[in-house]
Amino acid sequence: MSQSDSRSWLDKLPPAFQAYRNGRRLDEVECIIPDLNGMSRGKAMPVKKFSPETPIYLPISIFYQTITGQDVEMDITNQWAESDMVLVPDMSTAMAAPWAKQPTLQIIHDLQDFEGKPIFCAPRNILKHVIDLYARRGWKPVIAPELEFYLTKPNVDPNEPIQPPVGRSGRSGTALQSYSMTAVDEYGPVIDNIYDYAEAAGLHIDSVIQEDGAGQVEFNLSHGSPLLLADQVFYFKRIIKEAALNNGMFATFMAKPMRDQPGSAMHVHQSVVDITTGKNIFSDAQGNATELFRYFIGGTQKHLIEVMPLIAPNVNSYRRFESEANSSAPTNTAWGYDNRATGLRVPHSGPQDRRLENRVIGVDTNPYLSIAASLACGYLGMIDQTEPSAPAEGELDDQQQAQSYIPTTFDEALRIFAGATEIRQILGEDFCQLYAEVKKEELRQFHREISPWEREHLLLNV
Repeated sequence: MSQSDSRSWLDKLPPAFQAYRNGRRLDEVECIIPDLNGMSRGKAMPVKKFSPETPIYLPISIFYQTITGQDVEMDITNQWAESDMVLVPDMSTAMAAPWAKQPTLQIIHDLQDFEGKPIFCAPRNILKHVIDLYARRGWKPVIAPELEFYLTKPNVDPNEPIQPPVGRSGRSGTALQSYSMTAVDEYGPVIDNIYDYAEAAGLHIDSVIQEDGAGQVEFNLSHGSPLLLADQVFYFKRIIKEAALNNGMFATFMAKPMRDQPGSAMHVHQSVVDITTGKNIFSDAQGNATELFRYFIGGTQKHLIEVMPLIAPNVNSYRRFESEANSSAPTNTAWGYDNRATGLRVPHSGPQDRRLENRVIGVDTNPYLSIAASLACGYLGMIDQTEPSAPAEGELDDQQQAQSYIPTTFDEALRIFAGATEIRQILGEDFCQLYAEVKKEELRQFHREISPWEREHLLLNV
C-alpha cells in the first residue's frame, strides 16, 4: 500500500477521530469482532499494515469456545480443519481507542467465508438477518438501550465477595441510592473519564443516573437503528471498563455481582417505523395503538421464554431474577402501561414514540444477540397475529405471575430453547445448535465447581 493510499482512507475517518488524533501519527489499528459472549476479539497491527481492501483472517474456531476458553466438540465434519473467516471492515464503525497510550483506531469487522457469504454464527450477522426480515415487510425497527453496571473495588481474588467501591468521600457505599445525584458525584472522576472517552470515540450518552445498588450506574443511549446501537453497546462496555481501571476500580456487567444488591439489566425500548414514511406503525392516524402493536406485544410474550439463553446467557444471569428483597428485576412476561412490575412495559409517550420496553434482558448479554432475539419475538407476533394478554395493573398476583413466568435457571432455559422451532428458524438452526452446545458446556463447568456455601454449610453438617 502506498503512502497516498494510506492517507486516502485515513482522511475519510469521522471528525471525532480526527479531533482525537489532533495531527498525531496514528500508531495502531485494532480489527475487532464480537464473539458469542460479546467479548472483543481480533488482531492489532501497525497502521502501515492495514488497508480496508486487504483481507484479514481469523479461525472460525473462536466461536466454538466457552467463556473460559474451553473448546466445544460439535457433530460437524472436519470441525477442527480450522477454516478461516474473512474479516471485512465496516468503516462506519471506525473510532478511537482513547485509553491507548498512542493514537489507536478500532474498527468492527463483518465476517464472511471465501465466497462472500455471511458466517452463520457471527453475532453481527444474526442481527443483520433479523433487521432484513423487517425490511422485507417494509418495516424498520428502532431501539434505545439502557445500560446498568456496577463500579466495584478491584476484585483480584475470585474467592472473595465483590465489594462496592470507595468514592470521593472515602466511604464504601452500601445503601440503596436510586436517582441520587450525590451518589453519582461519589464516582465523578470515573463518570467524567467515561464521558471523555465517549467524546473521543464519537459516541453520545443521553443521560446518566445512579441506580438502586451501591456503585450501580445507568447510562441511557439515544434511539436509533438496532445495528448502530448494538455496536455502541459493544464499544461502551469496553470504554466503561477501561475508564474504571484508569481510576483504580473495576466495572462489571455481571447480571448479579453482589448477593445483597440488585442485579443489572439492559432495558431495550423497541418501536417499528414504516421504511417509506418514517411513521411509527404502532400508532394509527388518530394516534391510537394499532393491531401490529398488540401483535408485537403478543409475540414477545409468547416467545420471550424461548430466547432466554440469549437474553440471560449465563448461570449468574438467573440470580438477577430472585424474588427476594433488593431485586427489581421482573420475573414475568406480563405487560402493562408504565408498569415496572411487568417484564414488558409500555412507557407514557406520544403516538410517534409508542414503544415496548423489554425489561427482562440482562446487561451481561451479547447486545447483537439479545437485541436480535427480542426483535425476532415481536416480528413473529406481527407475522402470526399473536394476541397479547390483558395489560396488568399494579403488582401481579400469584395467578398472573404463574401464567407469565420466565425460567429461573439456566438449565430450564436451555431446555425450552431446544424446542423453539420458529425462533430457531429465524436465527438459524446451525447457529442455535452451536450456541446451545457452548452454553451447555459452560453450565457443565459451573456444576463441577464446589461453592463456598457448600463448604461452609455442608462440610461438617451432613
